[in-house]
Amino acid sequence: MNIPGIIQRDSYLTPFLHQIKARMQRIDEKITKLIPPGQTLSSFANGHHYFGLHKAQDGWIMHEWAPNATSIYLTGSFNNWKIEPKYQFVEIQSGQWELAMKIDDIHHLDEYKLWISWTGGADYRIPLYANRVVQDGQTKLFNAQVWEPDQPQKVSQPLIRSTKGKSGLSAALIYEAHTGMSSEAGKVSTFDEFRTEVLPRIIKLGYNTLQLMAIQEHPYYGSFGYHVSNFFAVSSRFGTPDDLKLLIGEAHKSGIEVIMDIVHSHAVKNILEGPGLFDGTPGMLFHTDHRREHPAWDSLCFDYGKNETIHFLLSNCKYWIEEFGFDGFRFDGVTSMLYFDHGLGRDFTSYDAYFNNGVDEDALVYLALANKLIHELHPSAITIAEDMSGLPGIASPVEDGGLGFDYRLSMGIPDFWIKTLKEIPDEQWKMSRIFYELTNRRHDEKTISYAESHDQALVGDKTIIFRLADKEMYTHMSKSTPSLIIDRALSLHKIIRLLTLSTHGGGYLNFMGNEFGHPEWIDFPREGNNWTYQYARRQWHLAEDPQLRYGGLEHFDEAMIHLFNKDELSVLEKPRLIIANDSDQVLAFVREPFLFVFNLNPSKSFTNYGIASDAAEYKIVLNSDNPSYEGFGRIDEQVEYLAEPLGKIGSGFQIRLYLPSRVGLALRKIVTKSIR
Repeated sequence: MNIPGIIQRDSYLTPFLHQIKARMQRIDEKITKLIPPGQTLSSFANGHHYFGLHKAQDGWIMHEWAPNATSIYLTGSFNNWKIEPKYQFVEIQSGQWELAMKIDDIHHLDEYKLWISWTGGADYRIPLYANRVVQDGQTKLFNAQVWEPDQPQKVSQPLIRSTKGKSGLSAALIYEAHTGMSSEAGKVSTFDEFRTEVLPRIIKLGYNTLQLMAIQEHPYYGSFGYHVSNFFAVSSRFGTPDDLKLLIGEAHKSGIEVIMDIVHSHAVKNILEGPGLFDGTPGMLFHTDHRREHPAWDSLCFDYGKNETIHFLLSNCKYWIEEFGFDGFRFDGVTSMLYFDHGLGRDFTSYDAYFNNGVDEDALVYLALANKLIHELHPSAITIAEDMSGLPGIASPVEDGGLGFDYRLSMGIPDFWIKTLKEIPDEQWKMSRIFYELTNRRHDEKTISYAESHDQALVGDKTIIFRLADKEMYTHMSKSTPSLIIDRALSLHKIIRLLTLSTHGGGYLNFMGNEFGHPEWIDFPREGNNWTYQYARRQWHLAEDPQLRYGGLEHFDEAMIHLFNKDELSVLEKPRLIIANDSDQVLAFVREPFLFVFNLNPSKSFTNYGIASDAAEYKIVLNSDNPSYEGFGRIDEQVEYLAEPLGKIGSGFQIRLYLPSRVGLALRKIVTKSIR
């Protein structure tokens, strides 16, 4: 019997062989149904080339899909928003409409909408495939806009990763960023400002991947970009499509891949801006029963069983790679897609939960097709699943019975750190527990580890630095005002990050500004805060002020990221535990080529602490206690540590270290020696 790869790697999946093979068959059947012989997923996912407004050799051509429509007109600033026969569509086949225009009928920057009539009603609609949508400053209404500049910005080709990208050697070091709130000033920042002011910071820090949030157009800024209305349109708040292309191109020149936070898990409910009632009916792309509205997100849920929905969303994946040169995607809300109850209030403590009647098999099929398409278009692309359920195989190849993602987010790690900081006193932290939680994952699948993301920075929650320092952040971050609370906060902030990164299972993520302990939460302009931008910004100057201590955290982050970016670590090899002494609160493990040693004891330092090692010489290459990182400089980093035989203790070797309290060290093996 042909056993799927995910079962070969995890025998606990054997009882679910039938369900896994049935899923694989559903995927194959869907591909056979959608794609004629001799064609590919890429040739199927071309909706954006046909639908929407396109410039032709002798004019303009526009196609729309609206099966319930009785008539469609184009109207806009070019004809004073009139409904005119000149701009009436013709139904060329069932549900498909066409409008051909002369070259002078519309122009670059003209604004437009569709006037769609159906039995019993009519209204304005923004085309489903509109690639530019802008908001009227006076009416606040959104309109599509013609975007056909005479000299368009060239598309930067996606980066072709070296063999490191697919062989499992190099970590994806991700800098998660939101363009709009990246300015020092209280305003909506732009792609151009991000390119000139923030991108150089990311390059200097050493991150090799930039993850951009809120790219798809969304009516409500405070949704963080997750209530998408126009799936093919770059959010005009941040600039033009060409501005985004220029930003991606600049990142590529520096060897930084750019991935996009893509939202295919739901859509905005707004009727005038979004696709929910495009042709007057609710079922074009979405469910029409009790599953239509998301119970927690106040949004609409796609029906992944509809071939038209699959075509729309797959075309969207291809569009962002083809048109802008994105190097992959972080798929938002995957858990919500996978389960009929969206995973709300459910603990996934048994494999049964992944194979029962509560799983949306249509969503599984769509995600598998999306991953196959993306890697067909861009073989070295990376895709990341935001899934908290732990579905087995989500980051395994489709042909092995998985869904084809390259990574899953380790969403339990930030929860673990929050729970630890909230509920457990420092002196009771257990090293064995910490190591277990940071390495408890499916080791045949790559994961992105992170201590905190944008989620923990939102108003109503707390970042790690705020949980550690609280109000002292406002009064004692100056070097002239010593504080034991701040000393502890800085030490643990560095250690938590080094622990999280050094135990990663494929990659690491940091949200913009958290590398230096940004002191404010994120709160977008809303009625409750009097529509202020005060908290929707980043105070970069804090990390640059030599009188403040933020800079030390940023310098540590830079050193840490460069260390991991420079050296190739096996991302699938589990860190090898050396010691987890819960009494001393000392933890040590090997992640070739490094030996990591931590003393999390809040009050005790240890001299000549023996750490089992290879017969080699070691040198400290990263020390959280270095004064450059706002440490106390208690360790001589020039010392080289020569392993010595254990003697009567055992047959191996050890090095002896001075371990001050609250310190994290990375040591590199210099040379293996013959030691007697």
